[in-house]
Amino acid sequence: EGPDSTDPLAFKYYNPDEVIMGKPMRDWCRFAVCWWHTFNGQMGTDPFSSMRTHVRPWDKDDSLEVYLERVDVAFEFFQKLGVDYYCFHDVDVAPQGKSIEEFQKNLDIVTDKMLEKQQQTGIKLLWCTQNLFSHVRFKDGAATAPNFDVFAYACAQTKKCLEVGKKLGGSCHIFWGGRGGFMAP
Repeated sequence: EGPDSTDPLAFKYYNPDEVIMGKPMRDWCRFAVCWWHTFNGQMGTDPFSSMRTHVRPWDKDDSLEVYLERVDVAFEFFQKLGVDYYCFHDVDVAPQGKSIEEFQKNLDIVTDKMLEKQQQTGIKLLWCTQNLFSHVRFKDGAATAPNFDVFAYACAQTKKCLEVGKKLGGSCHIFWGGRGGFMAP
């Protein structure tokens, strides 16, 4: 809103290259575009309500090709905004497929393209996290699931997401269970 705003929560001044206490503002305020709000992998659904919040022209189906197209669209958007970072849940960027093996293969394919785009644009991954709450398998939690198969799936998904974050040079990893310890029908 600028320096004349009376809104106490509004940005009044941001110069990404101004040095404050030895670091540029962009290093203190690492703004990132959140993939799930803008390029959601569940065809425009809100991850907490399962309601469709938007429909984009590239959201044709749930195929790997559509997810790969989203990478092109996302990095074009990031460049237009001038942001240095992005972040995502694993299920936002790759189709889950019918098994953990298929999901992990899809993640490898999509994140290879994301790495190429990072190298082309200089835009970096701030963080990624595993989505252990949207799929019905996690209705009773992930790390707290009473079903060992669900717990093992969550562990495999978490391990893969850690590997993806390292591959993409993420600054950190978010461990967020979302439903850990809760029961839902």
